[in-house]
Amino acid sequence: MRRSLLGAAIGLVLSGIASQSAVAQEFTVSDIEVEGLQRVSAGNVFSAFPLEIGETVGDRELAEAIRGLFDTGLFTDIEAYRDNSTLILTVKERPAIASIEIEGNKNIETDRLMSALAGAGLQEGQVFRRATLERLELEILRSYVGQGRYNARVRATAEELPRNRVAIRLDISEGDVAAIRHINIVGNEDFSDDELLDLFELRTSSWWNSLTNKDQYARERLSGDLENLRSHYLNEGYLDFAIESSQVSISPDKEDVFVAISITEGEKYTVADIRLRGNLILPEEELRELIDLKAGDTLSRARLTETSDRLSRRLGREGYTFANVNAVPEAEGDDTAVVTFFVEPGKRAYIRRINFAGNVTTKDEVLRQEMTQMEGGVASTDRIEFSKDQLERLGYFRSVEVDTTPVPGADDLVDVNFSVEEQPTGSLSASIGFSQVSGVILGASISEKNFFGTGKQVSIGVNVSDSIKSANFSYEDPFYTVDGVSRGFSLFARETDFEEQDISSYLLDEYGGRVTFGYPIDSFTRLNFGVGYTLSQLRTGSYTSDAVLDFIDQEGDEFNNFFLNGSWRRSTLNRGILPTDGYSHSLSADLAVPGSDLTFYKLRYRGNNYWPLDNDESWVLRARGEVGYGDGYGDRDQMPFYEHFYSGGYGSVRGYRANSLGNTVETNKTWTNDREPFGGNLLTEASLELIVPTPFAGDTRSMRTSLFLDAGQVFDTARGFDPELSEVRASVGIGFQWITVVGPLAFSLAQPLNDQDDDETQLFQFSLGQSF
Repeated sequence: MRRSLLGAAIGLVLSGIASQSAVAQEFTVSDIEVEGLQRVSAGNVFSAFPLEIGETVGDRELAEAIRGLFDTGLFTDIEAYRDNSTLILTVKERPAIASIEIEGNKNIETDRLMSALAGAGLQEGQVFRRATLERLELEILRSYVGQGRYNARVRATAEELPRNRVAIRLDISEGDVAAIRHINIVGNEDFSDDELLDLFELRTSSWWNSLTNKDQYARERLSGDLENLRSHYLNEGYLDFAIESSQVSISPDKEDVFVAISITEGEKYTVADIRLRGNLILPEEELRELIDLKAGDTLSRARLTETSDRLSRRLGREGYTFANVNAVPEAEGDDTAVVTFFVEPGKRAYIRRINFAGNVTTKDEVLRQEMTQMEGGVASTDRIEFSKDQLERLGYFRSVEVDTTPVPGADDLVDVNFSVEEQPTGSLSASIGFSQVSGVILGASISEKNFFGTGKQVSIGVNVSDSIKSANFSYEDPFYTVDGVSRGFSLFARETDFEEQDISSYLLDEYGGRVTFGYPIDSFTRLNFGVGYTLSQLRTGSYTSDAVLDFIDQEGDEFNNFFLNGSWRRSTLNRGILPTDGYSHSLSADLAVPGSDLTFYKLRYRGNNYWPLDNDESWVLRARGEVGYGDGYGDRDQMPFYEHFYSGGYGSVRGYRANSLGNTVETNKTWTNDREPFGGNLLTEASLELIVPTPFAGDTRSMRTSLFLDAGQVFDTARGFDPELSEVRASVGIGFQWITVVGPLAFSLAQPLNDQDDDETQLFQFSLGQSF
């Protein structure tokens, strides 16, 4: 017959109380049976149930065994029976979660809530525990309170379903964010409330702050503001500054928030003396030159941190990669402090191995070519960081990370590990674009900057537009020699209809090639030299000007010219596309050598400077300048007209029609007295831009907005149009650039400032499918 071992009362089981009569009921278990299982396997029960067949048990042993089974959390009820020598367990399983539904959430994503539920063990197929759901209810509500949504409500329900399952539903009412009505700072004497509140991201309620959500309280924002407040005082020399308390109170209707902050300013300290202690390694005089503090200066935490970093980097340049420099200020009097920099250089480290990871396509040797830090050498933090910059400038990688790790078992060896993420460096494409200068642009190209992972550049391209038809092939090996000497060559064929470019009516066909060699002067500077040949053929149009016709009458319409080319370029730009820091300057010269049909030369200077105005480099000042000059030599007193410089349009002086500035010539159109641009031999251009954050766009690497002031003109000294400041044209406006998936997009809105009656102005200018 079946007898209850514990009187079916589970409370006795869990209490572990064993009476004399229970002990007297000990028996030897011959078998164990489990009843009531639906989803839980018998194996899971037996693995958690410590009693085995053959053991002699009484009430106490059975109570402890059942307690262990309860601890699994799989059951809501367990009863134990004895049928002769067979132990029978009757269990009631906890219900399983069949589905989870969340409604009403907008400011916290459903995926984020689901992840939180899963982390607490609440997900489809898992065992349902109501206590866990109630606890999670509170956690979700606490998250909304942290956003300032004090009216938020979270209601969790569990609907029972057939086969011991439940459907969970979370109904969320997020409510509105409470607005900050007042921020009160108590204890400030040396700084006004307005000065301190300007440091805060949080603002009191106003129509503008409501529009920008700055008046919406959030705990994280307040923590950040308190840290800004602390940093401000410490940077101003208040060594003993402390935030005594910060209290947030809510109005009864939970719609208004009041913030009260109590501070103690303390005394403002200045530097009494600066000392260096520890193992200095380098001469103290050299280290002191790196200290941007002197006696009498305000004791600024920011300057102390910057100086410590500067000293650490200087020691790192000598191989002390893990050098540690701590600045410790000690109050000397009421308002002065002695600053001691404690220098702990550690051991000088050497490079055991330089490793690369992530370069699936690019060969290791291509990356090693950019290394200024060598294996076996002293580990220099400057050279390691510069090597990282060199890899980023290649344009092969979306990101480059470097990590210096000690070698296990050796306290003077480190490994340098570069981790790169490759990005596409080539394209096989057909393209379509449009510009106001060239009209519809059709093109096809094969281009690869990293040909088969070798670092060599190869491109083949064909472009057809209303004004230009061209084909080209180029090849360059940037490391033709191990010293970084580059070699390249190119072939081209180009037919240009200048009438379609709003220039004087004539056609120019050019065919030729060029061979160039580049020599690195240092990591930022290169010299390039080359030789080239160009066959130029002129054809007249329907209304070709007399100036062009006279040139053809005197010189002919076909010219074989042989060129020597030279250029110097120095660039520290941080990016190849849309840079935000650094500069780029270049000088180039092209000389048609004696023996050519036309002997002339062209000189050109281009300069770009970028100055970031904030740490995020979202506000940047850019200055651009360009000067070009050309002339004939030998028996020629001027350069050929088809080599003239032109100005105006996008990338030049915006607000004026492309190529329209400068000298003009009369057309041979009998029904009009129109004049057409003819360019000149002297080009002058300058531009000042303020790059600003693009609204609603976070990706500054592919999108840019700027306010600009452009100025420029092209003069023709051979025809009496000499440089005069009054002839320089200027404009102001706003520009936008975007690297899209279909090609570069650029446009500008510009207002000319001093245009004349004969000038051709253009308010809106754009280009799609052309580089800028």
